[in-house]
Amino acid sequence: MQAAIDYEQLVSAIGDAIIISGPDGAITLWNPAAEYIFGYTQEEALGQSLDLIIPERLRGRHWEGYDKTMATGQTRYGHDLLRVPAINKKGDALSIAFTVALLHGDDGKITGIVAVIRNETARFQEERALKKRITELEGRVGATAG
Repeated sequence: MQAAIDYEQLVSAIGDAIIISGPDGAITLWNPAAEYIFGYTQEEALGQSLDLIIPERLRGRHWEGYDKTMATGQTRYGHDLLRVPAINKKGDALSIAFTVALLHGDDGKITGIVAVIRNETARFQEERALKKRITELEGRVGATAG
């Protein structure tokens, strides 16, 4: 026998940000993890555009893909992890990884997109530092071998 799942509690308790936006890109759900990662309270985020967390230089590309997804009902990021830059309330750069899923109404029309987002800023910075160190060491080996 399966117990009923309290989805509201699940969305609030989970450690990854869960953000839902409507067909127009306005935020309709913002869980506590989204607040923690991005710095905006639920009250500040609800009803706002996703531009709240998208760096200005990436907004054109984002909205092109978003509008295409709304028009076609298809996204390639349902199973593929997308890694992109984001910004928080302070304007600090973040590295995030996320998947998305389309939400549909009873009539089959798309009602929104849900994104499950993880902050990977620390991992990204560690990876970048390691790559830099490898390049430096390869340079030393190449200089001594030559």
